[in-house]
This record gives sequence, structure tokens and C-alpha cells, in this order.
Amino acid sequence: MATTVKAKKRKPSVKMTKKYKTAAWTRKEGQSPTGGLNAKGRASAKAQGHNLKPPQPEGGPRKRSFCARMGGSKGPMKNPDGSPTRKALALRKWKC
Repeated sequence: MATTVKAKKRKPSVKMTKKYKTAAWTRKEGQSPTGGLNAKGRASAKAQGHNLKPPQPEGGPRKRSFCARMGGSKGPMKNPDGSPTRKALALRKWKC
């Protein structure tokens, strides 16, 4: 006589219960209004394995490299409604 095994009900995994599929640093709630990331955005980026360093507004090789890359990138500095873009906010925060 063959016995049948009844499958157990599993609790939903963490992935299934999350409200968002993307990390907070990629959404508006993880971004600072003055440019960069807020505490929630930094925490979500760190959880994904990112190694974030603070800006160097006083100078240094990271500042020169960032300003050269971002200053020469294509894209508008203002949105159609007149507000600055994320690019403009980042350049202002780094004092480029």
C-alpha cells in the first residue's frame, strides 16, 4: 500500500511580502532633496553591498574625478518645471 505525503504549507518568503521590488536608494524615498542619499537610501545601498563614501567638497582626487565625469555628462541641468535635476544637485553638493 502506497502512502501519500501531504505537502506542508509554507510561509511566504521575504521577497514575496515586500512592497517594492527595488531598493530605497533607487527610489525617491531614499534620495535627499538636496542631492545624494538620505539615511534610508544609504542603508539600502549598504545592504546590497555598495561601499559609499562621502563627498569631498574641500578637494582631492575623488572630487576632481567626479567633477570631470559628471560635469561632462550629457543631460539638462533643469527639469521642465524649472527645478534642478539630480545631476545639477549632485554637482552643486560636490561644489563642482
